[in-house]
Amino acid sequence: MAGVQRFSVAEERSGHCAAMDQHCLYVWGGYVTIEENEVYLPHDEIWVFDIENGLWRVHLTDGDMPPSMSGSCGACLNGKLYIFGGYDDKGYSNQMYYVNLRSGNREFTWKQVKHFKGQPPTARDKLSCWVYKDLLIYFGGYGSRRHNELNDCFDVHDASWEGQMFWGWNNDVHVFDTEKQNWIQPVVKNSPPQARAAHSCALLGNKGYVFAGRVLVSITLLCGLNVKQNTVFFGL
Repeated sequence: MAGVQRFSVAEERSGHCAAMDQHCLYVWGGYVTIEENEVYLPHDEIWVFDIENGLWRVHLTDGDMPPSMSGSCGACLNGKLYIFGGYDDKGYSNQMYYVNLRSGNREFTWKQVKHFKGQPPTARDKLSCWVYKDLLIYFGGYGSRRHNELNDCFDVHDASWEGQMFWGWNNDVHVFDTEKQNWIQPVVKNSPPQARAAHSCALLGNKGYVFAGRVLVSITLLCGLNVKQNTVFFGL
């Protein structure tokens, strides 16, 4: 069963998710390097830092838990922590999970989003997310696609012709409507930023900003995204 332990300190880590809800910071996943080996941290733990009292606590979770991963994209919306994508020993993921942070019974139970409409993004990690109204808006990331999934939104880095699998960077935009449980790929106007991963993003009003990241050719860009209905506009 899920539970809580107080007065602990979160273990050092990289590739984790961190998102704010009310006065608390929630941290999940990632990895730690031990003797040059990357060890994934437990998937049944959510660390919580209360910024009002400066204390850490760890919640042990249950339910449809995501696997231990790094590079997942985490965001809080309406009291829920959503986790999408990531990478583990089995490869890249395009699965979504969420946990209700305000259940009232002090227990955190994961649920996998299995019943949805539309087409989710291809498997990837190190993508970014804006939260706008009831929408989760995802951009970019590094991941894998099959030959029939290749398009102009994907910069190929490596390929396995035997399995017709390709690895590389993405610059597509996908929107998940949390109320309608629906994936949408909006029409993109103007020239989108170069396909990238491990970038940062921020939302100001109805504009999402992307900065830097790892790309096929190393560059640093600041780009803007304007959200309007089912269309996104890039520019700055």
